[in-house]
Amino acid sequence: MKENQPNISAILAGDSKEFSVLVDSYKNVVFTVALRMLKNREEAEEVAQDTFIKVFKSLKKFKGDSKLSTWIYRIAYNTCLDRLKRKGRDQKNIAIDEIEGFEIKDVDNALDGIVKSERLELVRNCIKKLAPKDAALLTLFYLEEKNLSELGEILKMNENSVKVGLFRARGRLAKILKQYLEPEIIGNYG
Repeated sequence: MKENQPNISAILAGDSKEFSVLVDSYKNVVFTVALRMLKNREEAEEVAQDTFIKVFKSLKKFKGDSKLSTWIYRIAYNTCLDRLKRKGRDQKNIAIDEIEGFEIKDVDNALDGIVKSERLELVRNCIKKLAPKDAALLTLFYLEEKNLSELGEILKMNENSVKVGLFRARGRLAKILKQYLEPEIIGNYG
């Protein structure tokens, strides 16, 4: 996503049109992160609204130390975590066995045979099955193309922790993808 910097001073001065620019610039990714973490459309919509209310109320505290997008994503991520804690949800949707390195390569090779749009849809559907933190991490890294330092700022983690988290989340995603792909692979050779 291209960084579109709305005029923060204008927003703080009460310019609602400039705040609309801010919301329009980030609403899709905020909703996507919320949907991946909460796995419920209505809750994701509520969290997206709550996120922008929090952005508006705390915009005067934004110092510009990070990108505005990073700051907004962090608010969205934390708002999702708060919602999950309040609901007392089990954040693990599936049991994950130990991950072996070759499985990730096998999944990557199998994905090469699928049309790109189908592959993206498959990945999105599989991300929905991950724990909220893994889903957010993979969505921001792969779909929103955030780098490691931006992820660290958003998730309040150091870069090494982000790398480890990405590795583990990719492994969990590989397990889920493998479940979807095995019937297709067997069908191709049957």
